[in-house]
Amino acid sequence: MNKTYSLIRKIVVLSVGVPLFIIGLILIPLPGPGLLVSFAALFILSMEFDWAKVHVERAKEQIKKVADKAKTR
Repeated sequence: MNKTYSLIRKIVVLSVGVPLFIIGLILIPLPGPGLLVSFAALFILSMEFDWAKVHVERAKEQIKKVADKAKTR
């Protein structure tokens, strides 16, 4: 039962996260919240995949740097 739940959860996270990430990538050059959608997709994917966790942490660090730089101005 536990393996089945884990597999179903991984499939659901993958089937939601990947299309959302693709939509986010498409929206980046278009007017719209492309970066926000891409970050949300990475956050969803990071619930199950370690490679996405690495990218979420890197994005958080970059966002923090930008916010700190904006506060100093």
